[in-house]
Amino acid sequence: MCMKTLLFVFLAMPLGTAQAMQCSAQSPRTTTALVELYTSEGCDSCPPADRWLSSLGPRGFAPNRVVPLALHVDYWDYIGWKDPYARAAHTARQRKMARLARAAMVYTPQVLLQGQDFRGWRSSAFEETVAKINARPAKAKISLSMEMRLSSGRPNAFEVGAVAELEGAPVDAPHELFLGAYENKLVTEVKAGENRGKTLPHDYVVLQWVGPLEFKAGKLAERRTLPLLPKAVLAHSGVAAFVQNRATAEVLQALMLPSCKG
Repeated sequence: MCMKTLLFVFLAMPLGTAQAMQCSAQSPRTTTALVELYTSEGCDSCPPADRWLSSLGPRGFAPNRVVPLALHVDYWDYIGWKDPYARAAHTARQRKMARLARAAMVYTPQVLLQGQDFRGWRSSAFEETVAKINARPAKAKISLSMEMRLSSGRPNAFEVGAVAELEGAPVDAPHELFLGAYENKLVTEVKAGENRGKTLPHDYVVLQWVGPLEFKAGKLAERRTLPLLPKAVLAHSGVAAFVQNRATAEVLQALMLPSCKG
């Protein structure tokens, strides 16, 4: 089981100054599946996929089984609606994964499961494949610690510590760590484009992306600041991390750490 510990630190400071709250998590010994959904508010076929991603937790895919991430791409912005969550880095990652798979094109909605295109995400094949992934011993272990930086009682950034180590994977292979800050329960009223007039809910939306961070002798230790949205809701926010082979796209392990109030 993924372990999460909490430490609340209340500092005797004047009103309006910073306070800190800390929590941490460790990955399980078995492999957690990484689910990446490439999506866009400008794509009229994406909302069903967004709802599917949001349903994973209620359907029993707990964080020790699945780490879901929604990466909004920016190449749909030209048709009349600029997705507020789209990032060029997400588009670049999707294209990189397509090149590794020798795919001729990228598309939305696209689901990657353990770094591989997975078109059966709406079928029973998803649960069956996740079960097989979860049954495998993990080839890497990850530890995350998170300190929430608060100003005037509102969160403005995560200070994230990440420690990772390969286990049973070649230390000379090109392994990398990625970090992402995400937020749940985001809602947009779309006023243009293919989804004009629709209200779109989103979960697991990646808002800040750090990586690749390279291993040295099979180990890695980093500390990074991940800014949050100005109106971020702490209870809906968190951090995710995963280890991936740069040459093969194989995902060795993934870990999700909701905020201390999550």
